[in-house]
Amino acid sequence: MATATSHAPVRASVWHVPRSRGATSGILLVLLGIWGGLIPFVGPVFGYAYTPDTSWTWTAGRLWLEVLPAIATIIGGFVLATSANRMVGLWASWLAAVAGAWFIIGPSLSQLWTGGAPQAGTPTATSAFGSAMQQIGFFYGLGAVILFLAASALGRFSVIGIKESRRATRARERAADRAAEQATTAMPRPSGN
Repeated sequence: MATATSHAPVRASVWHVPRSRGATSGILLVLLGIWGGLIPFVGPVFGYAYTPDTSWTWTAGRLWLEVLPAIATIIGGFVLATSANRMVGLWASWLAAVAGAWFIIGPSLSQLWTGGAPQAGTPTATSAFGSAMQQIGFFYGLGAVILFLAASALGRFSVIGIKESRRATRARERAADRAAEQATTAMPRPSGN
């Protein structure tokens, strides 16, 4: 009976991580998600747009290729920034990583269901440099940075650090001490007869 209870605090302490473990990545992911979700709608005001180059115009391409992955990035980043549970942090990292990958490959894959035309539209810049900057800022570079931050958070949540290992060892020792105490107090006392 003492063995079953002695391992419960150890398991709990291994799954617990400091809240700061994913804070930086999480905050950056939230900011990048906000950028990815808003830039297609406010970018046309500054001449930084994909077609259609009008502000606040909804298209299926903007929904599937920009807004939904941006929402997934924001959710993953928020959870990473606030989580103190290893499993939840791993889930949030994977969610953000998938969103980042979708920013990268979504525009190319969208051509499969649109008959060859890019569903995201085309960059409105007149120069090759401007067009490249729009592709990087809207999709490829944005997705690469999101994927990098999510992968680094995934790595941080995947390993058990020295502090967590020491905390688990202390919890195991305390549980063993409590079990030994309970075993000695539960032992029948010899009768004086």
